[in-house]
Amino acid sequence: MAENKKEWYVLRAIAGKEAKVKEVLDAAIKNSDLGKYVSQVLIPTEKVYTSRNGKKVVKEKNLYSGYVFVEAELTGEVIYELRNTTNVIDFLRGRSKQAPPEPLRETEVMRMLGTLDENKTPQNDEAYDFVVGESVKVNYGPFSGFSGTIREINPDRRKIKVEVKIFGRPTDLELENTQVERI
Repeated sequence: MAENKKEWYVLRAIAGKEAKVKEVLDAAIKNSDLGKYVSQVLIPTEKVYTSRNGKKVVKEKNLYSGYVFVEAELTGEVIYELRNTTNVIDFLRGRSKQAPPEPLRETEVMRMLGTLDENKTPQNDEAYDFVVGESVKVNYGPFSGFSGTIREINPDRRKIKVEVKIFGRPTDLELENTQVERI
């Protein structure tokens, strides 16, 4: 009998319960025969810097809310076990209810796994919202409380050059985009 290779499938889960689904599946993989057929369970996340009360806070955010990615060989009862996991709605599949679960294409898998690698560097949602000439206030660091004008934006380095007045003289500061907020 030819051996099926493991492919990536998407489980639709109740939004906000993705981590619980991963926890249950990881336990089942470790403690039952499901481990022979399911090798990985992933929830792609990204780290996002936000500013709360003048402090930098790192928060993890799901890239795909309501979805859990599973690398599995769907033979025998595996489909039934995965579909009937707590908080799982069903597999992502074709248009009809009877359509078999569709594996992800290789390009989609590479993009998802590549996105996981890229997201080791935290990103800021507001990184590219600033405009040269905009007035901002420094909210973090030694110049906290100073107001100034954006002179230059470097999205690659995630830096913003802000001109502030220190002792009445204009001075350029190179700050991270998380260190400033709109006035």
